Amino acid sequence: MIKFVLMVNRQGQTRLSRYFQPVELSRRAALEADVVRCCLSRKKDQCSFVEYKDFKLVYRQYAALYIVVGVTDSENELSVYELVHNFVEVLDKYFSRVSELDIMFNLDRVHIILDEMIQNGHVVETNKSRVLAPLTALDKMGE
Repeated sequence: MIKFVLMVNRQGQTRLSRYFQPVELSRRAALEADVVRCCLSRKKDQCSFVEYKDFKLVYRQYAALYIVVGVTDSENELSVYELVHNFVEVLDKYFSRVSELDIMFNLDRVHIILDEMIQNGHVVETNKSRVLAPLTALDKMGE
């Protein structure tokens, strides 16, 4: 099961956070700082899967952004790694070459995409067209 998804830049600033299990607000900042420090301090030739406390971290770097996913020990790391790549491909398809600024200025749309793919910590959809269908409908209504 997926516990959380974080998107951070190289400076460690959180651009997106989505928790699928309750975490107190006071603990979130410390958890995010610790997780980001753990992932950003690793070298490029090291594995993208990290044992962290009572769960695992799966992270992937795309240009200046890191996507970090916290999962339970029973979750398949490679499937989560592929999910992260699929998420970025969906973002690329919607924003046509997604950037950190796209994430910052369209955070509501990024959350919609993420919520279409993951619900209650479980992957429910990976088809790019189906994931983007609600946003396509919203964009048509806005025209």
